[in-house]
Amino acid sequence: MDAQELKQVIGAGLLSFPLTDFDEQHDFNKSSYRKRLEWLKSYDASALFAAGGTGEFFSLAKDEYADIIGTAVDECRGQMPIIAGTGYGTRVAIEYAVEAERQGADGILILPHYLTEADQEGLRRHVVAICKSVSIGVIVYNRGLCRLNAETVEKIADECPNLVGFKDGFGDIELMMSIRSRLGDRLAYIGGLPTAEVFASACKAMGVSTYSSAVFNFIPRTAVEFYNASVNNDSATMDHLLKTFFFPYLELRNSGQGYAVSIVKAGATVVGKTAGPVRTPLCDLSPAQHEQLRTLIDRLGPQ
Repeated sequence: MDAQELKQVIGAGLLSFPLTDFDEQHDFNKSSYRKRLEWLKSYDASALFAAGGTGEFFSLAKDEYADIIGTAVDECRGQMPIIAGTGYGTRVAIEYAVEAERQGADGILILPHYLTEADQEGLRRHVVAICKSVSIGVIVYNRGLCRLNAETVEKIADECPNLVGFKDGFGDIELMMSIRSRLGDRLAYIGGLPTAEVFASACKAMGVSTYSSAVFNFIPRTAVEFYNASVNNDSATMDHLLKTFFFPYLELRNSGQGYAVSIVKAGATVVGKTAGPVRTPLCDLSPAQHEQLRTLIDRLGPQ
């Protein structure tokens, strides 16, 4: 899939980030991960982001990363595009990106770099270097320390035709509208706030037509139902699901640091699709919180 084909795919449907499966010793569990992908690809998502934020990219060793991307590509080949996460400093991010392309990934998602603040010129050089290291399509995630402004995004797009996607993790209306106004349809725009369903209507009004769904990992039928309701302006269905599931889910998610990932792994366990524990520095939900989540999921019916 070339970069422009990837742009069409990511701009036209629900996206999701598969969990990365670990065993009880916290080692990568390839057989469980393959079964997860087999299950998820049977639902109506446009692409899967392997080793992304929900996939605990930040905790993976380089050899594990290659195995994860290779497994995802092999399992989903010809059925669903695989977009691989990359991040950290420029040289390390390039190593991951090049490896992902070697493994057959269809695209790259640039996650925020590690620790140090950087000005717009530094961020521009960072993203450009990663884009130029591969021939496949690239999406940049505007979140955390990576806060690109409209002028910088335009400069990168002018220099790197394989930059085809912009994922918004800030929810800053002024910033998002300025980027959309400046670049128009040159990029596909993706909602990337945690539990993106809550922000779907607001993002759609800004021209962000799609988003990545973490809950797709454990309630895929409901995730697709909500996405279709958003596309079709079915506010009754959206309001019902927000009130009965998503708002109570947010309250539970916000009760602990790092729970945006931990609660998704807990959800997978609740529905019988366990991906094992999270890796430190994250912590798993408590047994009581697991039961609270189970009550919310049971309201939704079979997935």
